[in-house]
Amino acid sequence: MHEADGGRSHLARNRGEVLRAFLKLGLTSFGGPIAHLGYFRDELVTRRQWMSESAYADLVALCQFLPGPASSQVGFALGLSKGGFMGALIAWSAFTLPSVLLLLVFAHSAFVFGHPLGQGFVHGLKLVAVAVVAQAVWGMARNLCPDRGRAGIAIIAVLIAVFLPGAPGQLGAIFFGAMGGLWLCKKLPLMDDEGNDDRISIPLSKQKALLALLCFFILLFALPLVAVISSSQAIALFEAFYRAGALVFGGGHVVLPLLEASVVETGWVSADMFLAGYGAAQAVPGPLFTFAAYLGAIVVPEPNGIYGAAICLIAIFLPGMLLLVGVLPFWDDLRKKNRVRAAMAGANAAVVGVLAAALYHPVWTSAVLAPPDFAVALAAFILLTVWKVSPWKVVLLTAFAGAGLSLA
Repeated sequence: MHEADGGRSHLARNRGEVLRAFLKLGLTSFGGPIAHLGYFRDELVTRRQWMSESAYADLVALCQFLPGPASSQVGFALGLSKGGFMGALIAWSAFTLPSVLLLLVFAHSAFVFGHPLGQGFVHGLKLVAVAVVAQAVWGMARNLCPDRGRAGIAIIAVLIAVFLPGAPGQLGAIFFGAMGGLWLCKKLPLMDDEGNDDRISIPLSKQKALLALLCFFILLFALPLVAVISSSQAIALFEAFYRAGALVFGGGHVVLPLLEASVVETGWVSADMFLAGYGAAQAVPGPLFTFAAYLGAIVVPEPNGIYGAAICLIAIFLPGMLLLVGVLPFWDDLRKKNRVRAAMAGANAAVVGVLAAALYHPVWTSAVLAPPDFAVALAAFILLTVWKVSPWKVVLLTAFAGAGLSLA
């Protein structure tokens, strides 16, 4: 009895530590998913020693391999390893909710932006979106397209995404990339040759993992049918964001074209408010996927507000977490297969092309309307990439620059 009480007490202390650690990260982790992984390593691996360096590297590799928000998946798995499923939910909530609350405040302040000065502020946020997406394309191209083969995959992916607009073009580009990777990337040194046997300690059975995978695929294929049959706007909203979360490779920025196809092309959200919210999402800490909460709060028709935000937030994160839970127990065997790594290398190169196409439309075409707009966007890009200024500072500077242009 005392041993059982001691075990529960230890688990409760672990979960308390998870809450404190991830709330701190949720309030201070600016800079996007790559920066988040650095914050996690410093706080949880180096300082708190929740797992070894090699185990953390394996976990990061897995989450980059899967669709979904890589940094949030890493955080979820870290919470799972420390405090079980409740620890995983605590980690996700503490890391995610601060930025959700900030974006909801922005969404409910939309009436302010009817004034010309407010419209200039919104335009500045759209311009910073140009700089942020350009930075993402630049950084991802250097990391994911380092040779001629993968650069060629990225270029063809741009063509596919441009000439076949919307989700079909994006998915077709990623599928082409995976097939091209099997051919062009099979001889790349994709495996760790050190033979490190350190494993990720996760309290998860293969039976539960298979159940999570089953839920993922049932929701992916059944939700579109249920949305059509029921004619429910709430289900249609959940389906659109679940699909976006399930099909996005390469991190938060790549979800932009998928969400644009889901909410702007359907008329649920205006293009201006979409890009303004995307710009505002750069100014808050935590995962970029919280942009979904902003969109859920402003969509029309109902449900919107808090209810719509909750639907979209849960829907966009759920598929990535189900996939993570479904694959974790099998990862040690899966990661040894070079063909799997080769396919993912090609898919990641295609992601660069999809994002490059999105940089032109809708980001550039909706924001850069005159030479001063180009100058502001270029200055923001240089601040981010050359001067290494914190993204939230660049967002504020660019937003005020947009407001200034409206008064000129």
